[in-house]
Amino acid sequence: MDHRGLDEDGYFERDGSLGRIQPEFAGLVAAARGRLAEAYGNRLHSAYLYGSVPRGTARPGRSDLDLLIALHREPSDEDRDTAEVLGRGLDQDFPQIDGVGILLYGKERLLSEPERHDLGWFLACLCTPLLGADLAEHLPRYRPDSLLARETNGDLAALLPRWRARFQAASEPAEFRRMSRFFSRHLVRTAFTLVMPEWNGWTSDLAESAEVFGRYYPRRAAQLREAAAVALDPVEDPAVVRRYLDDLGPWLAAEYEARHGTKTPRPAV
Repeated sequence: MDHRGLDEDGYFERDGSLGRIQPEFAGLVAAARGRLAEAYGNRLHSAYLYGSVPRGTARPGRSDLDLLIALHREPSDEDRDTAEVLGRGLDQDFPQIDGVGILLYGKERLLSEPERHDLGWFLACLCTPLLGADLAEHLPRYRPDSLLARETNGDLAALLPRWRARFQAASEPAEFRRMSRFFSRHLVRTAFTLVMPEWNGWTSDLAESAEVFGRYYPRRAAQLREAAAVALDPVEDPAVVRRYLDDLGPWLAAEYEARHGTKTPRPAV
């Protein structure tokens, strides 16, 4: 029986595990574990993998490595610099990956009430423990409801001006390529969570996310399928990114707000 990423009681099952990592990425993950421990020492509470590597769907030479790091306190500028150096080193040393993304937070923020249905959910449901004690033990179980939809992706309207500024400042093909991957991923996942409560399930597969969305919004289905393809194979064409900013993004932000509301403002950190 297909539970659509949920257990028999309708709660999220954790997405990914160390046991699913493909042999081609085993050395990379071992190196990441060792370098994280060495770089952060006793500042590190725990570290997690997320994305295609722990799901066992990574493509050698094309997928990136995604890490979440939880520190005992809020990260400093030095901690962020350390993450940048760490990510750059892994990317250079392992041709199996095309980039490294690192999220860095203090453990108190990850467990805080304002983040309960955003970062907390993300850690508990989409992240695979790599190092340290799992913070998910202090978080609740989650269902794919409208509250979760609102708190995870209900801020697209606020993000779009920043995306436009980033686009206007870009000039190099590599910059447009990075934007095409990042923006398309975010838009496809936002489109999926728009319909997630009605579909009553979860998938991290971008192609499947686009297909699910298309059942509810057939007029936008082709657009989402194209965005899912770009997320997997990013392009250097700025016209692709511009279409996200001028059409798909604004429409999706308005539809999201109408169905689920706007994400609750977070305290300044």
